[in-house]
Amino acid sequence: MSDEFRKNLLGPEPTLLPAETEVTAGLDAGHEALDLVEKHPTSSLLWAVLAEEAWKEGRTIDSYAYARVGYHRGLDALRRNGWRGAGPIPWEHEPNRGFLRALYSLGRASAAIGEAEEPERIAKFLNESDPAAKAAIEA
Repeated sequence: MSDEFRKNLLGPEPTLLPAETEVTAGLDAGHEALDLVEKHPTSSLLWAVLAEEAWKEGRTIDSYAYARVGYHRGLDALRRNGWRGAGPIPWEHEPNRGFLRALYSLGRASAAIGEAEEPERIAKFLNESDPAAKAAIEA
């Protein structure tokens, strides 16, 4: 039996996004996500941070919009890094956390604005990506 056949039985390999060193350095240095996103518009992490900030300030629609952008930017990054629409996106790999946080924020905000199916779809996607992600985000 070939190794390729064995891999297929086990499912897709986890997708590991590359580190965003300039983005994380900017955040660690205290720069605002809103300023950084102008230079790094493809960063799911920055859009997730903006969604979380808006949520904390009670700006539900802004949170939804930021999370939606972060989600789509994350899907683009995942696809560029070999993801084919399914498979693990582990929380333990820190560069994946921006996408997972945006995904979580999108589910939360979509529930808050009364979307019927989106929150359930997002919860399923988050759990299939990494069952530990939701608890880690909420901690």
